[in-house]
Amino acid sequence: MIATPRQLADVLRQVKHVLLDFDGPVCSVFAGLPAPEVARQLREGLLTAGEQAPAGAEEETDPLALLRLISEARPELTESTDAELAALETEAVRVARPTPGGESVLRAAARSGRLVSVVSNNGGAAITVYLAEHGLSGYVAGVFGRAPGDPSSMKPNPRLLLEAMEAAGTRPEQCIFIGDAARDVEAGKAAGIPTVGYANKPGKEEKLAAAGAIVIVDSMQALANVLI
Repeated sequence: MIATPRQLADVLRQVKHVLLDFDGPVCSVFAGLPAPEVARQLREGLLTAGEQAPAGAEEETDPLALLRLISEARPELTESTDAELAALETEAVRVARPTPGGESVLRAAARSGRLVSVVSNNGGAAITVYLAEHGLSGYVAGVFGRAPGDPSSMKPNPRLLLEAMEAAGTRPEQCIFIGDAARDVEAGKAAGIPTVGYANKPGKEEKLAAAGAIVIVDSMQALANVLI
């Protein structure tokens, strides 16, 4: 069930640190440069370097899942593949589609005196470029993208969330995480942080609820409206 404004206000009232996923809550990273095209370019990069893509790579259209697959099957290719993906992500964010209400959440959190950290499986450099190009850098205290060359750092691993809290000097009970995937909720639970699920596509509400999101929204603006 989608949370009411009162329910959201109750959840956010004591929050001092908002941890925010990037792809989904802030923007649609691959809206302009589609994910299947990015995955194709990653595979072509392997061929150009004289390497063969591992089994299953041809069917994989999610570039982050492809990075994980390559890392598991051919760990010696992890660093170069990750670097190529990071470059493609930076290209993608220049034509990404902003999420309605995503910028409002950043601004509202800053106005209310809360810290904001962006915690994402995307590369940190791409996130930093997006924030700078959209005039949002000043609203974000820290950017925590996947560790370069280490796909295991990606959610549902809680590592990035823990790093964000450590950098901000906050505790789980002072935080809220906002994400749009079950892996975000799983990472939040592992870090001890309650997670607000952002159901931006049909079917996500059920998946986020099953994963354990404390409340679910279908609008980022709804969150911005109660961040006072």
